[in-house]
Amino acid sequence: MTRPDLRVEHDLIGELEIPAGAYWGINTVRALQNFDITGTPIAAHPALIESLAGVKQAAAMANRDLGLLDEQVADAVIAACLEIRQGRLRDSFVVDVLQGGAGTSTNMNANEVIANRALELLGEPRGSYAVVHPNEHVNLGQSTNDVYPTALRLGLRLAVHDLVVRIEALATSFERRADDIGDVLKLGRTQLQDAVPMTVGQEFRAFAATLREDRARIDEVVPHLLEVNLGGTAIGTGLNAHHDYRDLVRHYLARITGLPVRTAPDLIEATQDCGVFVLLSSMLKRYAVKLSKICNDLRLLASGPRGGFHELNLPERQAGSSIMPGKVNPVIPELVNQVAFEVIGNDLTVTMAAEAGQLQLNAFEPVIGHTLFRSIDRLGRASTALATRCVDGITVNEVHLRAQVESSIGLVTALSPMIGYERATEAARLALASDRGVLEVVVAEGWLSAAEADAAVTPTALGVPTRGRR
Repeated sequence: MTRPDLRVEHDLIGELEIPAGAYWGINTVRALQNFDITGTPIAAHPALIESLAGVKQAAAMANRDLGLLDEQVADAVIAACLEIRQGRLRDSFVVDVLQGGAGTSTNMNANEVIANRALELLGEPRGSYAVVHPNEHVNLGQSTNDVYPTALRLGLRLAVHDLVVRIEALATSFERRADDIGDVLKLGRTQLQDAVPMTVGQEFRAFAATLREDRARIDEVVPHLLEVNLGGTAIGTGLNAHHDYRDLVRHYLARITGLPVRTAPDLIEATQDCGVFVLLSSMLKRYAVKLSKICNDLRLLASGPRGGFHELNLPERQAGSSIMPGKVNPVIPELVNQVAFEVIGNDLTVTMAAEAGQLQLNAFEPVIGHTLFRSIDRLGRASTALATRCVDGITVNEVHLRAQVESSIGLVTALSPMIGYERATEAARLALASDRGVLEVVVAEGWLSAAEADAAVTPTALGVPTRGRR
């Protein structure tokens, strides 16, 4: 006799006792037993759960309209899906993010949660699958092979939207600092050698520009995420789905999400193709590489304070050493560097998983999805940390920078049009030989007056565009 706090469910393998109050069922339990790998449940990716519920809601609405699903049952399923999309029942999505079966366990987990919540709304006990069945009703006209990729694409679309907002906020932070400290002259460098003068504003605006360029490239992937294979069922042929289901479910999915979702022109191709995931991963890697390069620059420019560049002061966030008193490290850029390293590695995971697909299906979309969601989340959090915990508080050592410009041998390039190439070359030689500044040499040699030399080292004279400080 079954205990009152348990219910018995069966599948093709046998029977299992399930906690009576659980929204999930036997297929979820099998997945929990088989895929105890990361300890991270699919609930860790809320955008995926929201999109999965949206797909199930659209399917129920389409099947109701086609007369394939009882209206009362359909309404209960739709209501359950709405609750999940609003964030309820999230703790019932418990299967591991890494799983065999091409996402079947994720789909089954969703089917069972939705079915049991629908039963509850109808006043029936959980597990009364004769009334609302996870597969017969919630999964009607569907397969994991069209549901999971569709939910994955739409979930990634939601996550990417949050990321590009964070990237723009970081770009704006650099721009604000450029406006505040932007007119300060400094040395530009190539190959770590003195080059020609520029301003801090130009350097920071270049950071903002490169971030916005990457945001634009990520944005370009979004339309490809909105092309789905929903309605293709098992391999793209649409087996077991009504002939009008494909267009109707796409219509409802677009209405539910507010996105221009479109059906792929060839559902067999779309069911096996993971190209959009490779494309998105490569754009995330590109952003990670360039974000890491910016952090390398910030660490280098702030190095010191006595033995390094010491051009910038990064906000002090914590003690830097357990043995060296007074040491402060650039911990936020270091953190972002490490996120970038992880994302770059994640790109290889996505690439290999996409390549490993065979014939009409790629079985490795769970690791692709988990990896992409993780990369997007990490990059978003890192971008926000860099903006709010570092860039917003950067200050500049103006006197030090001015002295570097005036003493730099590279300044002769800017003076060459005024004194001629030959004299500029001689000025560089004399400055190096006597450990004097270039300006000091050209004044001593009588090639420029002191006033002319001072006037030569201004942003305007050096052809450096300026913007007023706020």
